[in-house]
Amino acid sequence: MTSPAPAALAPPETPAPARRTASAAALDVASVAVFVVAGRHSHAEGPDLAGTASTAWPFLSGLAAGWVAAGAWRAPASRRTGVVVWVSAVALGQALRVVGGRGTEASFVVVSAVVLGILLLGWRGLASALARLTASGS
Repeated sequence: MTSPAPAALAPPETPAPARRTASAAALDVASVAVFVVAGRHSHAEGPDLAGTASTAWPFLSGLAAGWVAAGAWRAPASRRTGVVVWVSAVALGQALRVVGGRGTEASFVVVSAVVLGILLLGWRGLASALARLTASGS
C-alpha cells in the first residue's frame, strides 16, 4: 500500500475560476469546431485537417477577439460574454473569409449566425439553468 504524497510535493490545484474559464474557452472552441465539421460534412467536403483548419481559422479568430473584447475571463459563462463572443465570431469570421479570398454568401452569414448563436449561447443558457437548479436544490 502506498501512502499519499506529502502536501509539499503534491501539484497545486487550479483555482476554480481558472478551471471555469478554461472550460468555457474549450466549450467555445468546441462549438466552432462542431459548426465547421457539420458544415463541411453537409457540403460533402472531406474531414481532412487542412481543410477543416482553413474553414475554422476565421471563426476561431473572431472567437478569440470576442473573448478579448468581452473580457470573457471575468465571467466566461455570462449571457453578455456569450453575445459579444457570438457576434464577434460571426462578424469577424465572415470578414476574414472575405479578406482571405474565400468569400461569403448571404445564406452562409445567416446559417453561421444561427448555428453559432445556438451553440455559443446554448451552452451558456444550459450552464445558467443548471446553476439555478443546483442553487435552489441546496
